Formats: sequence, C-alpha cells, structure tokens
Amino acid sequence: MLDDRGTVVGWSRRAQELIGYRSPDVIGRSAFEVLVNPGDLRAVRDAADRCRRANGWFGLLAVRHRSGQPVELGLRVSALERDGVREWLLAGAPAADVLDWQRDRAVLDGLYHRCPIGLVVHTPDMRILRVNRAIERFTGVPAADFRGMPTGALLVPEDARKAVDRVRQVMRTRRSLVYSEQYARLERAPAQEHVASVSSFPMEDSAGRILGVAEMIEDITERHRAQHRLALLAEAGTRVGTTLDVGQTARELADVMVPRLADHASVDLLQQVTLGEELTLAPAGPVVRMGTSGIGAQEGGPGTPRPIEYAPDTHQARCLAEGRPALEPVLPSDWWSVAQGRSGYASPRGAHSLIVVPLTARGVVLGVMSLWRSRRPDPFAADDLTLALELASRAALAIDNARRFAQQQQTAFTLQSSLLPSTAPEQSAVEVAQRYLPAGSGPGLGGDWFDVIALSGTRVALVVGDVVGRGLHAAATMGRLRTAVHTLAGLDLEPDEVLSRLDDLVNLLAAEQEAADERPATQPFLTATCLYAVYDPISRRCSAARAGHPPPVVTSPDGQARLLDLPAGPPLGLGGLPFEAGEFELAEGSLITLYTNGLIGERTMDTDEGLARLCAALTHPASPLQDTCKAVVDALVPPRPADDIALLIARTRVVPERHVTAWRLPLEATAATRARALVSDKLTEWALEDLTFTTELIASELVTNAYRYASDPMTLRLIRERRSLVCEVSDGSHTSPHLRRARTTDEGGRGLFLVAQMAERWGTRYSREGKTVWTEQSLHGAQG
Repeated sequence: MLDDRGTVVGWSRRAQELIGYRSPDVIGRSAFEVLVNPGDLRAVRDAADRCRRANGWFGLLAVRHRSGQPVELGLRVSALERDGVREWLLAGAPAADVLDWQRDRAVLDGLYHRCPIGLVVHTPDMRILRVNRAIERFTGVPAADFRGMPTGALLVPEDARKAVDRVRQVMRTRRSLVYSEQYARLERAPAQEHVASVSSFPMEDSAGRILGVAEMIEDITERHRAQHRLALLAEAGTRVGTTLDVGQTARELADVMVPRLADHASVDLLQQVTLGEELTLAPAGPVVRMGTSGIGAQEGGPGTPRPIEYAPDTHQARCLAEGRPALEPVLPSDWWSVAQGRSGYASPRGAHSLIVVPLTARGVVLGVMSLWRSRRPDPFAADDLTLALELASRAALAIDNARRFAQQQQTAFTLQSSLLPSTAPEQSAVEVAQRYLPAGSGPGLGGDWFDVIALSGTRVALVVGDVVGRGLHAAATMGRLRTAVHTLAGLDLEPDEVLSRLDDLVNLLAAEQEAADERPATQPFLTATCLYAVYDPISRRCSAARAGHPPPVVTSPDGQARLLDLPAGPPLGLGGLPFEAGEFELAEGSLITLYTNGLIGERTMDTDEGLARLCAALTHPASPLQDTCKAVVDALVPPRPADDIALLIARTRVVPERHVTAWRLPLEATAATRARALVSDKLTEWALEDLTFTTELIASELVTNAYRYASDPMTLRLIRERRSLVCEVSDGSHTSPHLRRARTTDEGGRGLFLVAQMAERWGTRYSREGKTVWTEQSLHGAQG
C-alpha cells in the first residue's frame, strides 16, 4: 500500500517473497527510492502521473529486488479513498503469471463471445449457469436469459430428456463423454431438425468437489446429412438390384427409402417394363404400382402390383411424360382431400411434403418414384431431391437390366417352347400327360425335353432327354436331338439302335462346337442323357433303353410302383460304348413314368430319397393323369426348382384281339388272290365295306412284291384302330422297297406308287427277322 505521496504504508508476505524486502525495510520509505532503479525513475513517475489522472493503472513494470536485480511484475494499481484520504493498492504478480492469466482470460472471453462452438455450463442442481454467444445465435435467446433455466430448456421433450440424462451421467460418474450425437430440435421450431455433437466434462474445485458440468456443442447437421446420404447410397447399393426381377427390384427400392429418407414410398413402372418389352423414347401405356413401403402402411405389398392411372395434372403424370423431377416442400392444407380422387396421388393421410422423381435408364423413362413425409416434421429439401435422383438413377439401371434379362429370358423360353411338343399326337397306344417346369433359379435355359411319337402298327415311342449344361447352346442342342429322334423313330429302329445313332450325332455336334470354338466356358464337353421306350398295344410289350438317364417307374394296375431294371448305358457323347435294350410286358392300365433328374432333386436331396418319394406319388394308377402329374410335382418339386424338369406319364391301352387279325401266306403266285379274299371277308366282318376295294388293292400289291423280291415267312396283318385301318405285310427279307414313277414302256414298277396314292401313310420297318411294309387308311367316313 502507498499513500498519496508514494510512501510505503503496507507490505504483504507475498510481496516479501517476490521482491525480497521485509516489511520493516520498506514501510515508511518512498517506493521510488526502494523499488525503482534510478534508470527507470522517469518512466515510473510518468506512469504515476497517468495513474493519478485515471485513478488506476495496469501494466508490466521492472521492480528492483533487494539483491539489486530487476524483477518483471505485472501490476494493477487501484485508488482507495476513505474520509478524504486517498491511498493506492498495488497488486502484482510475476510477469509470466500475469501473461498466462491474460491468455486464460482471453481464451474464456473467446469461448463466451467469439467461439462458433456452443458452450453451456450446468450447475449441480441441473440448471444452466452460463452459455456463450454461439448458443445465443442458435436459439435466438439472449445469453443472459439462460441463467437459471433448467437443463434441456428450449428443446422438444424427447431431446431435452436425452440432454438431462447425459449431464446427470457425467455428474454421477465424473467421466467425460466425447462426441456424442444428439438431435437438438427447438420447441419453437420442431420441424427444423438439427444434429449436435456434444462433448461433456465435469468441473471440480481443488478439493475435488463437483462444481457442475460444461458441454461443448457443435452443430453438425450438414455433416450428419452428408453422412446419412452416403450411408443411404451404400445401403441402396447392397439392397437394390439383388435379383434380375423387375418387381423385386422395385420393392427393394421402395423399402430402402423408408424410413431413412421418407415415411412412405411408391415405385410405379410402365407395364412394358414389367413385361420385359421394348420401350420407346416417349413413355406410353398403363402404369403398374410394383413397390410400396411405409411406416405403418397398409397399401399394397410384395406380390400385389396394381394398375395406376395418373390424372393429367398430377406431378407423377408430368414427371412420367417430361422426365423431370418435382419437389413440393410443403403441400397445401387441403391437398389430401383433393388428391383422394386422383389414383396417381394415392398417398398416406397427413402427408405434408412430396418428391417425385423419374426412373430413367439409358435415356428412357421406365416409371416414377414418389416419396412422402407425414410423420417426420421437417419437409423435403433440395438435398433430399438430389439424393432421391441419385438413388432413382441407380435403381433404374438395375430395373432396366432386369427388364432386359426378362426380355432375353422370354425370347429364350419362346425358343425353347417352340422346340418342345405342345400336344401329344393322336395315337391309340397310350393316354399321356406331361409337365415341363423350368428352373426357378440359375442362368439361362435347360436342355430337358420329352416326346410322344406315333409309330407304325399302333405302337408309340416315349422319349425323355436332358442335354448337360444351360443356356441357348443347351436348348439348341436339345432341339437338334429331338429332331434326330423323330427321324430315327420314323425308321422304326430298336431303342438301343436309336441311342447308338444319337450318340454318333452328339459326338458330331461336339466336334462342330470344338472346331468353331462355340463351346460354353462352363461346359467342358457336350453330353446328354436319354431314355427311349417303344410300347406295342397289341402285344403289350415295351422295349426300352437308356443312356445315362434315370430309370422309368412302372406302376401296375393294382398300384404297385417300381423302378424298371434297365441296363444303365453310358451318357450320349462318350462315343463307342454299346447300349442295351430291355423288354417287358405291361398290363392294360399300367403307368410308365419318364422324367429328368431335376424331378428327383439330385442337387437338393439324396437320389434314393427322391426315387422313393416319386414311387410313393405314383401308387394311384386309376386317377386322372393330370392329377397324378400334380401329385408328383407337389411331392417332389420345390417352389423354385434348381433344375429344369420334364415329366411324362403314360397309361397303357390294349388293342382288342377282335380288332387284330393275321394270316400266314405261302410264298407263291396265288398269295395275292388269297390275300384279297381274306381282306374282303374281314372288312365285311368289321363293317368296313367302303374300304374293301382300296385295301384289297393295297394288300395285293404288297403281297405281290413280297412274292417277287422277298423270302419266307410272309404274313399279312390287319389292325383296326379307332381312327385308321392298318395293313401290314411282313417277310424274311431286309431288302428295301423303293417308290418310283414307272415309264410308259415299263411292264411293272407301279405297285408302290398305287399304294402311296391310296394310303394316308406308308412305310417300312425292320426287325431282326426281316421287314414289314405297312399302310394306314383313315376310318373317317367309313361304315361302322
């Protein structure tokens, strides 16, 4: 303490520690004499004059230590007056400490007045002690008004509760929380969604008592939205377009939008897109709602696409026609009631904000996506529209890829369907039912096929085959093999001989593919399996051979189902290995079931289990064949089979004995006369007199040819089918008759020409014992 003349009148222990003088050494002496170096005296007197005029002073001053060394102090001089007497209080500290204090004060001043990050200080009783200007700017409330407010004041109740819980946790545990994110929505503007990053730390005194909690609050709304957009884009990349199915992709797009971006979403596609058809640059035609999603939505759902007709003045109609998006941040209050009559605006009740974006891929509009907000208070913004456009663009490409895949699949399936028989041919040997089920998954088409081929003599060939591999190559190879089987069946070859010829063909096709380098990379070599069976309804005998194919199942009329024991035979394409046929007898009304390996689930179940389940499903031979087919499919085929499936079930018939007659004829000149007489008598017996003349002529010519060019034994047989009359002449020769046009000077050579003119069909089949020349005449219009 100094009096008004500068004499020291008071001296503290701290002053003694800093400057070295004891109290008796300085009290009563002039401060200019004791504490100031002579060289600094003038500057100190100038400072004293300014202090008297200003009634105080603050600054740095070099004070003389007792040892004579200067000591840099930061001094604050204050005037004290009492009873008209003025004295001066000098409060000082080492200059370094003062500078630190000044910096600390500047930091505090910056935190409370200039810092862009919010600062809130809470008292132990959960009230706000002080906030800085950043909080004032964020809330619009003066900083001074916050003093005494409860913690979480001004926030909506949900966000306020989280703020209170966080402060209490820090107060209780005395552990800091760093960068915890919280929504900070103000009660006065709850629709404006803000996100804050909050770091909370406890404040303690030197004794360890808790003084409160301070929180640094940073507005990270834009950063959070950017992260949200990136996360949504990443999620859409993994969730949208997981399959090559248009409807599934549309549903995935709608689902990924809710609730991350919208409360309700719908995806509407042009009908041509859903059907996999080609599109034009000008969108036209009806629209189908393929995907909907919503918080608590009851409209639509997976598997329920429905047609939509937009009103011309709706955003959806304009977006579809012009390919431009629409953003309605705030919908009119009466919008929902007006939109009730517009099918394109079928939106959730309470929707207050709308985005409509086109689904455009490769320059063509595929449909539109509509987004609504009803529960989230904040409206859509321009950033939301940008995000929706980006998501729609990505999804549209996936939808267009799915459309193109569907188009290619449809083309391929049309090709495959054209290669498979649409209906079974007219024949008397068996009643048939068939099923073809394409694989529910996997790339491309399969090479499975089946066939029913009418043969001469009322016989029928039953065929099932499978080309190994998938895709157009497999389907095309299947078509070529099926054509070959038809050609070979027309030659009336034995089943093992048919498979041998097919084996040669498969080897030839494989060599062609190898030479042209057309073999698919996933298919090491071309192979196929096949089962070929021939059933004769007259003898009730069935001859069959298989090439690497599963054996057929035979069900007797009493319901006993069993696998037919046929030699396995190698798959087609191995080359040079023999095939062996087996022959067995079938009772009338028996079932013979042919199938490909996809039916018994070789990829999904044990083969023995699959065969056992197949036999169990075939124990009702008297049931309608379509019902039997359904029972087999229900018992063995999953909803999405892993492989193509061909199934062919035939119920055997028998030609009655009274409709078949045969005569052994001598190989002599009178055989033709004998044949005409026998034919005439039998046709009279059958009441088919209208066919007598033509049949006599046919039988006469065939018998004459056998007499002239063949060898014993010679047999004439007539068969009366439901729709045709069959005439056959068999002999022991393997010579082949040839149809030719005789010249006018020829004495013979007109027999087969006449036969061909009078019969609907004719041909020759060979057996180990010789050959048979046969003809067929229609019974349509004949008597009886």
